[in-house]
Amino acid sequence: MGSAKILLFLALGAFALVFAFGWIRVTRLRRTAHDAGAPGWWELVVGAVTNFFDTLGIGSFAPTTSAFKLRGTVADELIPGTLNVGHTLPVIVQAFVFIVAVDVGSGTLISMIAASVAGAWLGAAIVADMPRRRIQIGMGVALLFAAVFFAMTNLDLFPGGGEALSLQGTRMGVALGASFVLGALMTLGIGMYAPCMILVALLGMNPRAAFPIMMGSCAFLMPVAGLRFIQRDSYSPRASFGLTAGGIPAVLAAAFIVQSLPLTVLRWLVVAVVLYTSFTMLRSAQREAATRAVVTIPAGG
Repeated sequence: MGSAKILLFLALGAFALVFAFGWIRVTRLRRTAHDAGAPGWWELVVGAVTNFFDTLGIGSFAPTTSAFKLRGTVADELIPGTLNVGHTLPVIVQAFVFIVAVDVGSGTLISMIAASVAGAWLGAAIVADMPRRRIQIGMGVALLFAAVFFAMTNLDLFPGGGEALSLQGTRMGVALGASFVLGALMTLGIGMYAPCMILVALLGMNPRAAFPIMMGSCAFLMPVAGLRFIQRDSYSPRASFGLTAGGIPAVLAAAFIVQSLPLTVLRWLVVAVVLYTSFTMLRSAQREAATRAVVTIPAGG
């Protein structure tokens, strides 16, 4: 392992320790106003299942939200904080595992992670005023076409794809610009996993290269957001502990599956993930439009 990746590991470890100690410290010093105590079987199962599929690239926030709302586990206003706090350490474990398992070029890996982190910080002000629904529709349609394009490539009906594990020149520039945009869109709740998978594939890289890039990006962003929710006591401690405790073992199991999948199967997994994300975004945009229509209907006749 090169010195650049060792520094990346040290930085990830520092973020993990700061987050864990901050969480423990605040929990011990401050009595929370929300549900505390040991997690129950439901929180542990939700943590295991959602983080298992998160490691496959499906994403964990939407499934976790659905599971919590199904049983009324967490109050709606506490769900965003619970997601960020509970899934942070499992995502950091994902980053560690895939950075070791997938030998992406250090320059490509670190540059793309840095670009996405910069996008999340610097691009937040740019995307904050953008209509969320239009972005959801645009991303949903784009991912749908990308999934079809990638499926055609898998069927040898369209040239494309590759086995590269690093980028240079123009492709590197495209990768950095796209990573910056994807990082900025994360501030609007637009997931990074599926777009990153397609980006990596269309740039001619091995589909496995997407995993350390997207997991590494989120591993640097989530601890900061998670600590903010902890400081504000805007999360459910019990549910967050359940997501973490159930999630970490599931991450390790799923990571083994991803590493052992034949490349052809992995490519079809990418298509499935991207299609799922596309339909999810379009459905969210439709629901948001319906909600606005109800709100804006004037009372009376």
